Amino acid sequence: MKVTILTEKELRQAVGVNHEAIAAIEAGFSALAENKAAMPPIMHIEVPEHQGDVDIKAAYVQGFDHMAVKVGAGFFNNYKIGLPNSPAMMVAVSTRTGFVEAVLLDNAYLTDVRTGAAGAVAAKYLAPQAIQTAGVVGAGAQGRYQIKGLMCVRKFDRLLAFDLDKEQLATYVREMEQVLQVPVTAADSVQQLVEQSQTVVTCTPSRKPYLEPAWIHAGLHLTCMGADLPEKRELMPKVLDRINLLACDRKSQCFKMGELHHGLDSGVISESSDIAELGEIALGKRPGRHNEAQITLCDLTGTGVQDTAIANLALKKSQELGLGTEIDIS
Repeated sequence: MKVTILTEKELRQAVGVNHEAIAAIEAGFSALAENKAAMPPIMHIEVPEHQGDVDIKAAYVQGFDHMAVKVGAGFFNNYKIGLPNSPAMMVAVSTRTGFVEAVLLDNAYLTDVRTGAAGAVAAKYLAPQAIQTAGVVGAGAQGRYQIKGLMCVRKFDRLLAFDLDKEQLATYVREMEQVLQVPVTAADSVQQLVEQSQTVVTCTPSRKPYLEPAWIHAGLHLTCMGADLPEKRELMPKVLDRINLLACDRKSQCFKMGELHHGLDSGVISESSDIAELGEIALGKRPGRHNEAQITLCDLTGTGVQDTAIANLALKKSQELGLGTEIDIS
């Protein structure tokens, strides 16, 4: 019995935020909407003495050769010892035999890719066709991956970016202007960014809502992916009152964390509110944006189906490229 070990360097050669990854994530969402996937709730483990937590996500998808089990962590004192704050890795289990066939030591790279690709799926169906200005709140890793994904499905003339860390923001502006080949400007405020943009992605770890309902305007699309724990939130609850078309990755999960969770708590929405899942929209079971004046929002909390989808793609591309080290465990 052999197991393939893939490193972050190898996985970066194999996959990225591109049309192939976006299609893989869309297929995963579609399988979920067709009841062709089994996805247990997230296992969340707190490690309070080290300001850390560990999440375990997994999913089986019919027709896929492997199911992924991902162990992702957030240890926010790691910077003190020169380590990343959010390490992660995936184990690929054969759906035929149940044996582990690969270990993907990606250091959260695949999570970054599949999350950026999920934002692209949301924009594909919900963002206006004509975007002059896109906006991103948060100049970290997802501020990069989300906008790379957006550029795959929508063209825009300029990007506005905002971050509380002005040094990080300045680095982001310089870097992303080269990547996107469009003007990238640091916004003075979130209000300015939202009011001047047709599509906005929020990707901060905020636990205090900052995006006001008064800034919402006709034709705006919002993708919100920062609130991946119950305590995190980016939107004032009444923002949801301004939305014409509300979508998410998985309702049952978003009702426990994410912006929908806070909308429920504040009474702005209920579990019977008209909310579409991305897989339903991708399959044509629910409508996406149908005019340029609509106000749309997608709440993304990250699903095990995405991890299984990106792991299968990564294994396929790695095999094609001859990447990885095989070890015999028999």
